[in-house]
Amino acid sequence: MKIILAGDHGAFELKKEIIKHLQDKTSYQIINLGVDNGESVDYPSYAQKLCSAILAKEAERGVLLCGTGLGMSIAANRFKGIRGALCHDEYTARMSRQHNDANVLILGARTIGVATALGIVDVWLQEDFVGGRHQRRLDKIEK
Repeated sequence: MKIILAGDHGAFELKKEIIKHLQDKTSYQIINLGVDNGESVDYPSYAQKLCSAILAKEAERGVLLCGTGLGMSIAANRFKGIRGALCHDEYTARMSRQHNDANVLILGARTIGVATALGIVDVWLQEDFVGGRHQRRLDKIEK
């Protein structure tokens, strides 16, 4: 599975940890869209890069990170066809995939620790959309 990651300056350290964690798993191809340092940037630019790539089918899923996750969540969900889910634990990650078919995971680097973030990412990447009544709801959102 191809996974795109992008984040702003507030999350570059956590993004590095996630990339390192995912590189140990041979089933993932990782695309890093930046940033890779603590220099201040505008998070909407990175949300746009990642969401555009997901919509162009350059990868199946994406992970966006910023300090709280709120800015990336707002920016990502402006794109038709993006279902970005700000998750704080493994349960919300699981539900975002099973019930909402989230194609972008959003994390707040300043609100969760590394171990929690890695657990969320693992669960989110392993879960599938269950469809059924949930597809009907997604169809309503897309209209």
